Amino acid sequence: MGAQENTRKSAVVLLSGGLDSATVAAKLQRDGFKVIGLSIDYGQRHAVELQAAEKIAAALRLEEHLLMRLDLRAFGGSALTDDIDVPKAVSGSSPVAADIPVTYVPARNTIFLSLALGLAEARGAHDIGIGVNALDYSGYPDCRPDFIAKFGELANLATREGVEGRPILLHTPLLHLSKLEILQLAHELHVPVADTISCYDPSASGDPCLLCDACRLRTFAETAFQATLS
Repeated sequence: MGAQENTRKSAVVLLSGGLDSATVAAKLQRDGFKVIGLSIDYGQRHAVELQAAEKIAAALRLEEHLLMRLDLRAFGGSALTDDIDVPKAVSGSSPVAADIPVTYVPARNTIFLSLALGLAEARGAHDIGIGVNALDYSGYPDCRPDFIAKFGELANLATREGVEGRPILLHTPLLHLSKLEILQLAHELHVPVADTISCYDPSASGDPCLLCDACRLRTFAETAFQATLS
């Protein structure tokens, strides 16, 4: 048993505290990886998502969970890192627009994946997981399949592991799933869904606003999920 455990491969997963990243971590665990969670305190509006990440890491019994501080408020340019209001709909049932919203953080996934890449190489891991999604999302350019493909190429040009023939692989199991399908997968994998947070502007106690894009996408999925159970 111990020898088998030692042969399991490690994967670094960017763990935000949200539903998507928690589901990716659980999925890679099921696929046989020892998961190292990496959470980034980048100066986002509220610390509750980092608290959620800690709960998720503990519940999933990750191999390791690191919190890294990188203050993107120095750049600003986003409602998540600057004094810009988070857009809210009039109603929780309002559709989510496909254009790039002001909650987009400039180059965030490029920065975060670069950090995950550095951690992976330092830990001897050749696999990185990220919860990007190209269907039910808010139009972010760094959630698209083209971006993931190009970053995968970069990862193997920019690292010793890559150039010496030990390629780094990016895992994006949610890329082509709807939010409903992600929620269904999360329950199948026994993700602590109630501990995750998807809101862009939660209260200090962690209550979701229910009107931002992320809240509405999750509400739509949860409503549809409950309908499948009835």
